[in-house]
This record gives sequence, C-alpha cells and structure tokens, in this order.
Amino acid sequence: MENSSFDYIIVGSGPAGLASALYAARGGLKTLVLDSSDGSAQIMQISELENYPGIVRPCSGFEFISGMKEQALNFGAEIRAAEVSSIKKDGGLFYVNAGNQTFTARVVLLATGAVHRNLGVKGESEFTGRGVSYCAVCDGPFFRNRRIIVVGGGDSACTEAAYLTRFSPDVTVIHRRGAFRAQKGIYDRMISAGVRTVLDSVVKEIKGSVKAESVVIENVLTGVISEIPADAVFIFAGMRPNSQLADFAEKDADGWIVTNERMETSVPGLYAAGDVRSKSFRQVVTAAGDGAEAAFHAAEFINSLDGGKE
Repeated sequence: MENSSFDYIIVGSGPAGLASALYAARGGLKTLVLDSSDGSAQIMQISELENYPGIVRPCSGFEFISGMKEQALNFGAEIRAAEVSSIKKDGGLFYVNAGNQTFTARVVLLATGAVHRNLGVKGESEFTGRGVSYCAVCDGPFFRNRRIIVVGGGDSACTEAAYLTRFSPDVTVIHRRGAFRAQKGIYDRMISAGVRTVLDSVVKEIKGSVKAESVVIENVLTGVISEIPADAVFIFAGMRPNSQLADFAEKDADGWIVTNERMETSVPGLYAAGDVRSKSFRQVVTAAGDGAEAAFHAAEFINSLDGGKE
C-alpha cells in the first residue's frame, strides 16, 4: 500500500517549496512535495535568472527549478504530481486532500505563490491567447516585429518589456502613475533597450476583431482618451496570492498569509513561505530563504511534539 503519512508536507514546488524540501529531507524529515505540474509558477516564466547569488551565467527558470528538484530528490524528498484541493487539521495531524488521495503530516508548508492580476477591462478575457498575454517568455516570440504594449510599472513589467525588445523594436509600457515602481537598475535597462513609456495612463479597453488590434487609454490627470495600435498586450498589473487553501489561517487585508520570522502562521504546525506570505519584497532568493527557514523551524516544532528528543 502506498505510504500517505509524512512528517512534512509542502504544497508548491517553486523556489520556496523546493528549498524547504531540500533542507527538511537533508535534516531527516520524511518530506513530501505536492506539485500541480501545470508549469504556471512564476519562476518557469523567467527567461534569464541573473540576480540569484552564485548564478554567474544567467539560466532559465526551468533550468534553475530543475536543479532544485534534483537536489531535493537526492536528499530523499518525495515529489508527486497532485493538485491539492483542501487542507484540514484534526487534533495534531493535518489532512491534505489531493485528487483521490489523502496525505497526513504533523507539519504543512504552504508555498503556493501568487498569480498575475487581471486588469478587468473590456476585451481582456476575449483576446486572452489572441494578443493578450501574461507571460512574455511564453508568447513574446509570436510577436516578432509587431506592435507590443506592456501594462504595469513594477519590476516584472520593466523586466519583461526589456525582454520583449528581443523580438520587436516597437515596445511601449503604459503605467498608471507618473513614475515607475521598479528598481532603478531594472528601469534603466528597460530604457536602454529602447522601450517607450506612457505615464499617468490606464487601459480602458482592448479592441480588436479576431485578435487584439489596439488599446484605449485614458490619461488620469487630464481625462483625455486616446487609442494606440497594438498587436500584443502583455499585462503585469500586480499579483494576488494563492492563499485559498489557508482560509483557517490569518491573512492580511489583501489575502496574503501572515507569518512571523519563523514562517509560522496563526495555526500551530502550518507554515507559509515565498510569495504567498505577507511581506514587502518578493524575489527568488527571498523565497528560497523563506523555505529554508520554514524547514528549520518545522523540524524544531516536530521535535517539541516528540518531547524534545534528539
């Protein structure tokens, strides 16, 4: 019979989840990673990871995460493809339901990350996959020498806008504020790549027939409406947490899971790490650090349940 009982179950296989799996398994915890295997993790959409310490030659997100999986497996962690539908705690055990299976563990880590927010404007859903995209790495090559619009003003928007200049010299970023929120180095690189900017403006509608053909924008200061031709619209309008599995834990006003510095949530034995938790800075390196921290304190928690036995 397949074993369904573990010390430590990790939901999510991004940098936070896999770093935690590596440290937990290496520390002797019987560890299971449940991976939806849908390829939607943000790390999988990175074309060149260049700001992770020790990665001198940029690698793709896929290459990076593949290496992390191999490390976790080498240390004894199990990784299974399964979509988790619910997590419940009864007594001292967590019951994690995935597909037609139920797994149990004394400690659970939520490392489920976050997803891109929609603009919620007319034409967005209609033209998704037909000019509207949320992944430059996935869809950029389809728009060589075409007119590309990027919506957003943070690190992701500026990074992806610069990346898209590989395929087209006609890239414009639309941002609702008068200044970008991105880190200066990322912003400078985008400008050096030849990206144009339209500030103090919001997208009101994405228009087209069979596919996207233009965006209607409004200047938030003057109220002037204008229309810009566009063959592609890449949207990077912030993130929302994949925190729906933790409805029994404390969250902030925007749905991010609240933890302390030990990655502990309001529920004993439930931890959260990476982009799903409430924090001010979300990067691959901070996610990995969160995961390692969670594994260390998860082991301490289990040890305390066992009466402090070594």
